[in-house]
Amino acid sequence: MTAQSPPAPGIEAELQDSWLPMVVIGMGQVQMSLNINALPVSIGNIVNEFNTAPTTVGTAIVAYSLSVAGFVMLGGKLGQKFGSLLIFQIATVLLLLAMVMMTFSTSAEIMIVAQLIAGLAAAAIVPTLVVLIANNYRGKQQSKALGILGAVQAITTVTAFFLAGALGTWIGWRWAFGIIIPFAAVVLLLSFRLKRVPKIPGVKIDWVGVVLAALSIIFISVGFNNLNGWGLVLARAAAPLAPLGISPAPILIVSGVIGVQLFVAWAQRRVAAQQTPLLALEVIDSRQEQAAAISMMSIVILGNAMTFLVPLYIQMVQGRTSLNTSVAMIPYQLAVFAAAISIVRVFDRLTPRQIARKAFILVAVGMVVLAIVMNNEWGTLPVIMGLVLVGLGQGSLVTLLFNVLVTSSPKELAADVGALRGTINNLAAGVGTALAGALVVGILSLNIQRGVMDNPSIPPELIQQVNLDEVTFVSNDRLQATLTTTTATTDQMDEAIAINAAARLRALKLTFLFLAALALLVIVPSRRLPSYVPGEVPTPER
Repeated sequence: MTAQSPPAPGIEAELQDSWLPMVVIGMGQVQMSLNINALPVSIGNIVNEFNTAPTTVGTAIVAYSLSVAGFVMLGGKLGQKFGSLLIFQIATVLLLLAMVMMTFSTSAEIMIVAQLIAGLAAAAIVPTLVVLIANNYRGKQQSKALGILGAVQAITTVTAFFLAGALGTWIGWRWAFGIIIPFAAVVLLLSFRLKRVPKIPGVKIDWVGVVLAALSIIFISVGFNNLNGWGLVLARAAAPLAPLGISPAPILIVSGVIGVQLFVAWAQRRVAAQQTPLLALEVIDSRQEQAAAISMMSIVILGNAMTFLVPLYIQMVQGRTSLNTSVAMIPYQLAVFAAAISIVRVFDRLTPRQIARKAFILVAVGMVVLAIVMNNEWGTLPVIMGLVLVGLGQGSLVTLLFNVLVTSSPKELAADVGALRGTINNLAAGVGTALAGALVVGILSLNIQRGVMDNPSIPPELIQQVNLDEVTFVSNDRLQATLTTTTATTDQMDEAIAINAAARLRALKLTFLFLAALALLVIVPSRRLPSYVPGEVPTPER
């Protein structure tokens, strides 16, 4: 083999590859982000048209997230076996078809199936994006490309929130998904201008690993998603089964965690037998990589918890439109975008460990600010400041942690890094949404029960007419409509509405404080992130 001399200093900075591939890669991310971010903004309109509960939209979000998280590792291996560009193109066609179903759905069930298919398509697309970046860029340009990918996701979220809000308010919620159809078609056409990624010979699909990974992720996600409905420990009436009176939700979570351990053990066994595992464990075998994975999961949980709480409060409590929701979330999403694309500039001055610590503190401070200033008006400056602080911290962490994982693994494992990122992001998204819902509804239920029991204006016979075991976030109008079917007097209705309003606000504040505490706790594992100074060659800590 002919030895090559290293390039002179500054040469790499001068030799820049074309950004055209990044445009196509970014558009591939956009088509997925437009879909999943339009769902929470469209909650009110979908609920009204299909005459269903808000949790149905949550089910569609979870169906998408589960599909991606459960099968993104399979998507990575399919890319290695058949070529990442080919898989990218096939998955884009599948996403296009899913959006056709979504746009013309006639029931909530069809909508959920459409999101399930869209999730499977995204599971194949997500790993290919990392492979395409690694195949086209290197060095500082690769770091910038990874930052752009994170920034594209953030700015698309802003766009999706605004488009879905505006279209849902003025035309109809279906248009927010209909515009993805021609967009996906353009992505497909432009993808033929990309150079093909060669197949990796000898790759075989680990179907046992696929089953273990999918079941583990589904168990964990479904368990978290039903903690409130099925019971935190003891089973509630809504639980589908109750072994020994215990809720199936924690049983599923524990089973999922055990499944993850089995998956890792199975992957190690395949490596020992010189066979291809579903996920190359080299991408998470150092302490630094493990810290990056844990930190990434934590920030995605925190971000999705907040983006679930804000639309829920604005639409279901304040009774405002989806457009109001999109406007309220714009400062946060712009902050994520700005941080994700600009944090690369400080990589030469601060270590990943330092950046992560400062970013998690920013997130915690932002959550505390939101808890303190929380009231019925989301347009106040302190609230905007809280949202911006969380966004700056989240955007910085997303790009930083993604870079740590990509740069610490060889180029041939780019698909595995992409699969790991997709698994973490979508599993954490489902867990974050479910955790926020369980916390805020659980706290709300306790507050309402205590407020009603301690209020002499609410007689016991009236309490018996209302099912306090199924307390959820409802508007004042809907609560009043429910109370009209009881024997409640006008004064008792006013008192019950006041109790509910105070309980909602307190539940929201306490949930944000809990999220702030979680952000501070994650600083502990993030201390294992790389601490090398500029110019050093990082040595992974095994």
